[in-house]
Amino acid sequence: MNLTSQAPLILITGGGRGIGAATARLAAERGYDVAISFVSNKEAALAVVADVAALGRRALPVCADSADPNQVIRLFAAIDQTFGRIDVLVNNAAVLAPQSQMVDLSFERMQRIFAVNSIGPILCSQQAAKRMSYRHNGRGGSVINISSASARLGSPNEYVDYAASKGAVETFTTGFAKEAARDGIRVNCIRPGHIYTDMHASGGEADRVDRVKDSIPMGRGGHPEEVARAILWLASPEASFITGTFLDVTGGK
Repeated sequence: MNLTSQAPLILITGGGRGIGAATARLAAERGYDVAISFVSNKEAALAVVADVAALGRRALPVCADSADPNQVIRLFAAIDQTFGRIDVLVNNAAVLAPQSQMVDLSFERMQRIFAVNSIGPILCSQQAAKRMSYRHNGRGGSVINISSASARLGSPNEYVDYAASKGAVETFTTGFAKEAARDGIRVNCIRPGHIYTDMHASGGEADRVDRVKDSIPMGRGGHPEEVARAILWLASPEASFITGTFLDVTGGK
């Protein structure tokens, strides 16, 4: 028997950078095969795939925009063909636009942020549930949604739309967790705080974490690997009686 083919499979949307990439690498270290989706940075995605392969696990990169239902369907079809299973879904893909006051937000910006950050996790979770749930002859599974401390804090004068989109993710987490619990699917949510990733550059302030770190009780920003450890703990059997839960990885803020 090829034991490699029996490894659990984790899908990480937006797995080519930041928290997603750190989660992919740590998952491979812990024995998972890994699928990642990406939208534009193929080079970064392939670098993650190479790291996963170097750890002896299989990896699948798929170009797929999680806000597009047809691309999500193709993403999961590729996973079916390559692995024939999915055990963990990490809804990590998200977009951030330049800092702005709420009154200046364009409609197109709001549409895109909610499409990727709020609707995308629902679309991916639909496909995962069809494969994981007992009622569809699945083995059960785990879904981890990546929110943000901004869902609690609101991100005034910077990212109110982003914060609101993450608030939607949290409400979705609560409802989906209750709906899927008896179908063997655990649904939980991570709230990262100020983490050193390149997402801040897309918001127009690459060194934002350093600017705000003194406001964090622990006095520093977080690292993607610290969030990855929390994600994989929630995905693991160690969290077997945990669903509908929110875990802050914020340094106390």
